[in-house]
Amino acid sequence: MAREGAERWLQARDRTLRAFHQDAEQEWKGPFYFIQGADPQFGLMKAYAIGNCSSEGDEWAEELRLTRQAVQAINQLNPKPKFFVLCGDLIHGMPGTQWREAQIRDLKDALKDVDSDIPLVFVSGNHDLGNTPTPETTENYCQHWGDDYFSFWVGGTFFLVLNSQLYFDASESLELKQAQDAWLDKQLALAQEKKCKHAIVFQHIPLFLQEPEEEHDYFNLEASIRHELLEKFCKAGVKAVFSGHYHRNAGGFYKGLDMVVSSAIGCQLGEDTHGLRLVAVTDEKIVHRYYSLDELSNSQEIGKDLKALLKPN
Repeated sequence: MAREGAERWLQARDRTLRAFHQDAEQEWKGPFYFIQGADPQFGLMKAYAIGNCSSEGDEWAEELRLTRQAVQAINQLNPKPKFFVLCGDLIHGMPGTQWREAQIRDLKDALKDVDSDIPLVFVSGNHDLGNTPTPETTENYCQHWGDDYFSFWVGGTFFLVLNSQLYFDASESLELKQAQDAWLDKQLALAQEKKCKHAIVFQHIPLFLQEPEEEHDYFNLEASIRHELLEKFCKAGVKAVFSGHYHRNAGGFYKGLDMVVSSAIGCQLGEDTHGLRLVAVTDEKIVHRYYSLDELSNSQEIGKDLKALLKPN
């Protein structure tokens, strides 16, 4: 039975993830995989349907159904994934809006049924913190979902979870951004020092959607910040950055770094289907594929794909 109460949601504390013990997880033990999802965003489908995505979205039955379908599909995977990471915009209601608490409640009600042996990893998005986050909105997020940035080890691979909203607009959170910057520099130095098998970053807003030199807009980071992070990541040996936010699949490469943009569990803004991404971590590389929720329900076919993905190089 899934764990109940705050323990399920507050695994990220003291800038690490309590589900994994660092000393036991720093050594490479062979291929494994995890599940990445993004943007369940309870309430957006109603707002999008009426042509006003900035409205609160006072109905979210369809997002609830899709999230429960995702949970059911994850639970039947064999072997089990190491963890399930949700890359932001957990709900649609911005801080202070009317339906926010009800959306959080219903999302937790759906996620509580994830197999208790599959830890949940939460990444903050702009709707979770506000487009311009403040210390108050950040603290509110942390009370519900755990730290807004942290790191953890799994099977010799070093994972970093970032608060990308601090790179999008930190005008009301300058001290929080400075703290994350200093922490990130130390973590990237640690990745180099420990000679981790791989280093992987999770954040909500993509560094870029298609090309590292593309223009800045709502769905990516501003060019100077983008390139500063790309250079830091590449120097430290980061192999991949996984994000959401775009509600479409996208991505590209920069000096061998794989920028992976996954579409949404919830509302689609393009031609993709509601889905999740399976990510296999092997000795030499990181391979991934996005599956629709309906595809994931075919456990026999997914099992064959997992065998192929996890096959030693």
